[in-house]
Amino acid sequence: MWNKKWIPAVLGFNGGYVDTAGFLALNGLFTGHVTGNFATLGAALVSGSTGTIDKALALPVFCLAIVLCRLFRHLLVRNNIDVFSRMLLVKFMLLSLGATLAIHYGPFVDGNALIAVFTGLIFVAAMALQNAVHRVHLSTAPPSTVMTMTVTQVMLDITDLLHEVDGEQKTLIYGRLKNMIPVIITFAIGCASGAAIFNFLQMWCFVLPPMVVILLLMMYNSSDTQSKQAI
Repeated sequence: MWNKKWIPAVLGFNGGYVDTAGFLALNGLFTGHVTGNFATLGAALVSGSTGTIDKALALPVFCLAIVLCRLFRHLLVRNNIDVFSRMLLVKFMLLSLGATLAIHYGPFVDGNALIAVFTGLIFVAAMALQNAVHRVHLSTAPPSTVMTMTVTQVMLDITDLLHEVDGEQKTLIYGRLKNMIPVIITFAIGCASGAAIFNFLQMWCFVLPPMVVILLLMMYNSSDTQSKQAI
């Protein structure tokens, strides 16, 4: 049965998986968020290692993808078309294209080669879309691509529980933990899975993320109208 609460956890798995597999397969590129690419870009420039172009372009591509996603949403709303399903479909297409390119042209020895850069930026665009969709449709759920603030909040809440907070605040804390911990767990599982499967399958590891998205889309499309409206 469809349940909105599953979505952040499923997206968390994909977020961890794609970011880890992308880091290993694409010369240290973080596909799910932009912060890490500033650090790895600086390190690559100093060490002279490959893969500097895609890291430098990750932020503008990430921003452009979000802008296009937002414009696409306005178009869908004007035409009374279900936004969430179409966004999942676009994400599936981007992840599938990235997987196809990675499998056909990888492994990428030269991270600055045009096809390597293009492949990496396709995955960046896909994960930028996930960030945008999460922000709009799942704004009350913890992020599915970056765990820093989520882990920080969990540690603060656990500390407060150990400090014996009052009943009302304890209820709020348990509610937050119930939402945050599953996403952290699935993100960690995604990271471990991405690393392990890349180790065995190399570029074929990218087949799994679009399959997860299409499964999520099928579950969403089979749900009732009331469940869809809740998103």
